[in-house]
Amino acid sequence: MAAALHVLPHLARAPSKNLLPWGRPVARLASSMTLPEQAWRLFESAVSAVQPGPMLHRALALDPSGKQLKVRDRSFQLRNNLYLVGFGKAVLGMAAAAEELLSRHLVQGVISIPRGIRAAVEHAGKREMLLKPHSRVQVFEGAQDNLPDRDALRAALAIQQLAEGLTADDLLLVLISGGGSALLPAPIPPVTLEEKQTLTKLLAARGATIQELNTIRKALSQLKGGGLAQAAYPAQVVSLILSDVVGDPVEVIASGPTVASGHNVQDCLHILNHYGLRAALPRSVKTVLARADSNPHGPHSCGHVLNVIIGSNMLALAEAQRQAEALGYRAVVLSAAMQGDVRSVARFYGLLARVAGTRLTPPGPGTPGEEEAELHRLAAELQLPDLQLQEALEAVGAAQGPVCLLAGGEPTVKLQGSGRGGRNQELALRVGAELGLQSPRPVDVLFLSGGTDGQDGPTDAAGAWVTSELSCQATAEGLDVASFLAHNDSHTFFCRLQGGAHLLYTGLTGTNVMDVHLLFLRPR
Repeated sequence: MAAALHVLPHLARAPSKNLLPWGRPVARLASSMTLPEQAWRLFESAVSAVQPGPMLHRALALDPSGKQLKVRDRSFQLRNNLYLVGFGKAVLGMAAAAEELLSRHLVQGVISIPRGIRAAVEHAGKREMLLKPHSRVQVFEGAQDNLPDRDALRAALAIQQLAEGLTADDLLLVLISGGGSALLPAPIPPVTLEEKQTLTKLLAARGATIQELNTIRKALSQLKGGGLAQAAYPAQVVSLILSDVVGDPVEVIASGPTVASGHNVQDCLHILNHYGLRAALPRSVKTVLARADSNPHGPHSCGHVLNVIIGSNMLALAEAQRQAEALGYRAVVLSAAMQGDVRSVARFYGLLARVAGTRLTPPGPGTPGEEEAELHRLAAELQLPDLQLQEALEAVGAAQGPVCLLAGGEPTVKLQGSGRGGRNQELALRVGAELGLQSPRPVDVLFLSGGTDGQDGPTDAAGAWVTSELSCQATAEGLDVASFLAHNDSHTFFCRLQGGAHLLYTGLTGTNVMDVHLLFLRPR
């Protein structure tokens, strides 16, 4: 019997919140805002839509007696038998909401969260995301820069110990969000944490996708790939998941600790061969992979588990779309599965801006037919399963005013330099360079890329925004865009450009549903 999976369908059109200040009419406010201010407003609304507390409260409900927990179409008896574990960037807020709702029945809990997030949340005044002063939930902080470390290992072992002590009368509530994989490291001996960390770094540096990274992590982990569910058996398990993975596959998010793994050792070897790493593997990793098929560590089924996705990138995009429409834009969601090499994704957005701009204004120089054909060819190469490109172009052609095209996902960056930055800043810089190559048209164009967790790579920026004027602005300030891109140094570039005015700073948001991309086209 496979583990049950439920997605909360009503979240895709959650009630819109009025984020616009002072109660001023939207149309009047829109006319008084600059294009960058409007872009920031939409990004802010997207992040606000996926805050962990409200999402968790929508997913859980107590009956009037307070003795039954309802999760979608399932009910669970509560009699001081509730345990809680969690791991991820949004888990602190999720745990605080769960404690507020269920503290009467909560016996014990352990959560693993990024280092410094409690202080950041407290500094931001987000008291609703903090646990009670005498909470029964033990908090571990670790995984600096989203890399597993000794503190995260201690947290994983504490979570494993709690799960292994449960009985058939107990209920385990598992809270999972983006970043959870790095916060739950428990390598299968003889693999060490350092060896697993080194392998993860090498794969990431060579452009491995999150799916590929998690396939390797699961094969080398005691808790991932269903290991946590196995440890908790025979207790009932309810897993609430905030997705940070394209397509929301529960077996991939945080490496699927409550989902039986569908991968085998051959999948791992294929990935390692593809990135040229098989020959360089430590002996310990080879040992674990060699015995994986004959001695699988994951459970054959997770029938005692209910997995529920409570939030995703699509929810964030839907809220930003509503806000864009309120500001007077014709708004279309292109895709919530934007992935692939950042160079190709940037080229896609550059071509999209050119083709869409041509449809918004009278024909100008160039050959729009050829560019549109190239756009469709590139879209096919990116293989985005939910791409609504033709629908978006038709909407642009029918628009009588400004257009906003929205997308989300997680492109990858192949590191070739020692600069600072993350995928959002690099994508924005590359799109800015693409926009600068286009012939001038009577259309204002702005592109924004931001991480919903508030951190882009090892920087304190969430991302950046650019316009078609970027190349000219850079030249005027003596900045060579190509040189910064060659060294993956987008953060330094944006810090120097106009005093950092193009960077997005949110602080840690307490949530994580991948990235948000916004492309604005406004006829002058």
